[in-house]
Formats: sequence, C-alpha cells, structure tokens
Amino acid sequence: MQKFEKWQGCGNDFVIFDRRANNFIDGAEKISAICDRHFGVGADGVIYVLPSEIAGVRMRIFNADGSEAEMCGNGIRCFAKFLLGEKSGSLSVETGAGVLTVEVAQNLVTVDMGEPILSAEKIPVTGFGSSKIISENISVGGETFRMTCVSMGNPHCVIFVDDLSRVNFAQIGPQFETHEIFPRRTNTEFVQVTGENELRMRVWERGSGITLACGTGACATAVAANLNGLAGKSATVHLDGGDLHIDWRENNHVYMTGAAEKVFAGNFLC
Repeated sequence: MQKFEKWQGCGNDFVIFDRRANNFIDGAEKISAICDRHFGVGADGVIYVLPSEIAGVRMRIFNADGSEAEMCGNGIRCFAKFLLGEKSGSLSVETGAGVLTVEVAQNLVTVDMGEPILSAEKIPVTGFGSSKIISENISVGGETFRMTCVSMGNPHCVIFVDDLSRVNFAQIGPQFETHEIFPRRTNTEFVQVTGENELRMRVWERGSGITLACGTGACATAVAANLNGLAGKSATVHLDGGDLHIDWRENNHVYMTGAAEKVFAGNFLC
C-alpha cells in the first residue's frame, strides 16, 4: 500500500509520492497502471519527491506511458504546493532540467524556468545544426507547417495557426511526436493569437497525448510568439484547463505563474 496525493495545475493532473525515505522509483508498467483512468488513480503523470545533494529537494516525473520527462511546469507547481501546503515560501528543486527556484504565495506559484534553449542541436532537432528554428517548414501528415522550436529543459515544437478548431490533435499529434527530426520525440503546441499578448494553446504531450495543459509548453509558446513578433515579452497563455502568465525577463529567464490544487489523497494498492 502506497500513500499518495493527487494534484492538478490547469487540469494537468499528477499522482505524487513522497519517497525521500527510501529513494524508490516504480517501474514503467506500475507507473502506467497508476495513471490509468479506468483501473488506476488516473493522471497525466507520476511525480516522486526525492532527496537531493545539490538542492533542497529533488523532483522526478514520469509520463503516463512510464517514460521519464526532464521537466514539467505544471508538475513542479503541484510539487511545490504538495511540500509547502498552505504556507508561502520558496524552494530550490533539482530537476532533469537543472535546479529551479519556486516561489509560493498562497495559491499562486511562480517558477523560474531558466533560460530557453534555442540551438537546434541542444533542443534537440536534427538537420539544422546549431541554428535557431524560427518559422521553419516541417511536413507532417501530408501538410506543411511552420514550426518554431524551443527547449525549456524538454523539447517543444510550436505551430501557430489561424484556427485551433481545425486541428485534428488525435491524428496529427502522434505524427509530430515521433517525427524523424526529433531524436527524443517532442511536445507539440498549436497556438492561435487571440489578442494583444493573449495566446490560446492546445498541446500534444510527449508520452501522454492530449492534456489540458503543459507548463513548459506555455513557456515555449510565449518565447516562440515573441520570436515571431506575435507577442511581447510578457503574455497570458490560455489552456484547456486554465491560464498561465509567462514573463521572459531581461535576465533571459522565463518565469511562469499559475495555480496548483490538491484533488484528493489516498492509498494505492500494489
């Protein structure tokens, strides 16, 4: 029997286990079973709280298919609230994308997501060397799209469209994720500009499929919008599950602010 709490940030939901006492990580099959919405707890991913030698605490996050992700913006907000509860405060968190600083003020959580990575070889995207990928062509499913690629510790392919309602996510999402130019697969955001510094985004997440939100994806979207001249350095990203405010500040760091909420707690029967 394993104690857990379920949390959500903008509808992106996670099962969180505190494993600081034993540093134990479940196998991919078990993680998938936990995330199953019919026979398990149901979630987009599983997060483990672990000890860290370089920060206050360590976060490891796994997608619904059992694969490990480097980072998750909505996940780290839930992680911070899980640890601090109703208290305000700050945390240094070791992640697969480095050590990040998280500030909690009541229900709002602001995360310093670090500097966006724009070099193709570091995102990674093959075929572009070390150059930036801003509004470059990509052919998927017999269509040609203009992509802008950004890493926020994990890879993102951002596509700006005139009408989100015309995008068949279930069909085209998997084709983007596994496209040959993305050696680690990719998260894909389709984005419609809805106003001044207002962006409507939907996402296909690597390893999880269609989700209600993606924090790193919202950060990548805001950066991509600015690089394409579609928004300023500060923007609100409207997701299926809620809104996130993104600031790309003068220190080149991207700051994400949004809510996180506990859904319920329980015991998972092994």
